[in-house]
Amino acid sequence: MNPESEAEYREFVVSRYAQLGRFAYVLCRDWHQAEDVVQKALTKLYLHWPKAVIRSPDAYVRRIIANGLSDDRRTGWFRRERPSRELPDRPRPDPAEGSAERMTVLHALSRLPAGQRLAVVLRHWEDMSVEQAAEIMGCSTGNVKSQTARGLQTLRGLLVEESNPMQANGANR
Repeated sequence: MNPESEAEYREFVVSRYAQLGRFAYVLCRDWHQAEDVVQKALTKLYLHWPKAVIRSPDAYVRRIIANGLSDDRRTGWFRRERPSRELPDRPRPDPAEGSAERMTVLHALSRLPAGQRLAVVLRHWEDMSVEQAAEIMGCSTGNVKSQTARGLQTLRGLLVEESNPMQANGANR
């Protein structure tokens, strides 16, 4: 890679690393797995960086992250990386610890099916257009719209259920 391309790549990574980590965390709910998948995605992006086929590096790396998380779920337990006993240099704070509402929403998001969760996160958490989300998800814009609508409907039901479990179970007092 020439020095100019390497500088562009480095600038991209520095400016987007934290945002990509949060994106991966919302999808998988595990900081360690999110950090691993972002690092793997950025390595793959580096290999393809100088090529002209990448129209949107943001969409490209998000798609790599989404696919990487899907692959991790399918990988057998014997092929996964093993955690080490060494502690990281400095622990990352969990952004979900800030409020009970945020924890409730993140828990409800984790209960959505993977496709609906990805669509909702891309559209509403990452504030992407339908077309951008479709590019990352590798599907049609209509599929993004229906997955988002179903995801939001399911999410509303889950949030009502979590905020008032007695009412959700049909108990009236």
